Amino acid sequence: MKRTEFERTTPESVGIPSKAIENLLDKLESGVTEPHGLMIMRHGKVCAEGWWSPYAPGIRHGLQSHTKTYAATAVGIAYTEGIVDLDERIIDIFPDEAPENPSENLKKLTVHHVLCMACGMDEMPRPSEDWIREFLATPVVHEPGTTYMYNSTGSTLLGAIVRKKTGLGLHDYLKPRLFDKIGIDSDNLRWMYMPDGMEIGGGGLLATTEDNLRLMKLYADGGVWEGERILAEDYVKRATTLQNESASEEKVNPPAKDNFVGYGYQIWMCRPEGVYRADGAMGQFTIVVPDRDLIIAITENAAGSTGGVAPQKVLDIMWEFLDEVPYEDVLPEDPEASARLKRRMECLALKNPVFAPFSPTRPLIDGKKFKVTEGTFLLTDFMGAFMSGRKLPGTIEEFTFNFNSYQARMDYTQEGVNKSIDISLDGSRSYNIIGSGATTIALVSGAWVSDDTFRLTSRWIETCNERVFDFKFSGNEAVITQVGAFFFGRKPEDIKAISE
Repeated sequence: MKRTEFERTTPESVGIPSKAIENLLDKLESGVTEPHGLMIMRHGKVCAEGWWSPYAPGIRHGLQSHTKTYAATAVGIAYTEGIVDLDERIIDIFPDEAPENPSENLKKLTVHHVLCMACGMDEMPRPSEDWIREFLATPVVHEPGTTYMYNSTGSTLLGAIVRKKTGLGLHDYLKPRLFDKIGIDSDNLRWMYMPDGMEIGGGGLLATTEDNLRLMKLYADGGVWEGERILAEDYVKRATTLQNESASEEKVNPPAKDNFVGYGYQIWMCRPEGVYRADGAMGQFTIVVPDRDLIIAITENAAGSTGGVAPQKVLDIMWEFLDEVPYEDVLPEDPEASARLKRRMECLALKNPVFAPFSPTRPLIDGKKFKVTEGTFLLTDFMGAFMSGRKLPGTIEEFTFNFNSYQARMDYTQEGVNKSIDISLDGSRSYNIIGSGATTIALVSGAWVSDDTFRLTSRWIETCNERVFDFKFSGNEAVITQVGAFFFGRKPEDIKAISE
């Protein structure tokens, strides 16, 4: 891999007041979102960067639909290499998966239409072994190119197009052609997969904040990286300008105003003129502002349970920040302000876990085995299973807490296998590997939030998510409740357990 580190400089040297970035931090930390990482680049130089501990620069982060821009980039590189024609019909690329008698609208569906969410469908299939066949069997109700529908399965189809043409999946195709060239460590990336082994191009990539910035810098620079053309100029132009009207999104997600102004190739147009962004659920944004030569990359959890409300508020905050960025290329240095900003960005942190290691109930349940009698108790992260259509593991059958001063261990049995996790009680978090797949790292803490209730918190550091369980003990019974939890609109039911 060839990686040139970006030059780091003061905000004023690239025409941004340090105070404007401080104001941005104030707003991001006001409660509208949980920020995880932020990078600001202007004129090719990084002028501000910070991660809210326990998040850190090199830790990969769930991108959700920001992945779509990576998948579209693979198609763009294949187009640049002459392998893919944007006007090529999908049924010609996948003749074996196409229906025997394709509809007239399906016959018109091209790579271009899939890239700009103009497939003409009103629904999309869920993951399965035959997902390509099922995608092509989905009714194309409208003539392709005449309507807009956000179609994540179509985004994954982009990777399948590349695989069909080259024999390589997204990761293997992009490694020498993109990742190695623009300085993305491909060994640090993780993917979620469809049942047939295809990377989920619609939302299954985990990458770093800087990886995202590097990807979008390639677009901001017209497809050229350090003098080498990676993406054809005309492809970049199409990708970053209006290809399909998206005003119909207002009916789907009324608060998300920046979703109504148009779509390029797996890239959203934004309300400020000429601005575009890669976008993933819960606020994974990389924003390109061409007329300021400015790129902002943020990873976060913008209140995922509120749909488009909080992510839109973050975008509103970004547009307010732009109002504070003058068009001048350079401002007079302000050593005091830039040093203060640098110190602040080096000390960013999320709120520490609660320190409450003791309670009267602790010795009563220490070492006692509880059997789950009702409900499904899972510690693993759900997202991978949801994205891939993979079956969730079986419930935890029994568990035991063992306490030792400021540390605890939970031993448990799941599908007949004995497992355990370490739990910090001292206001820190313990590192654990739980489950398998793309997201396995959980930082676990515990605290007694009342005399009879022990709260177990697992922060899945590679994702946006934190899972919180309250264990309420009464005699030989325990009721386990997921605090503030939802699973795609459905609140999990309480879990019940009893001791022997």
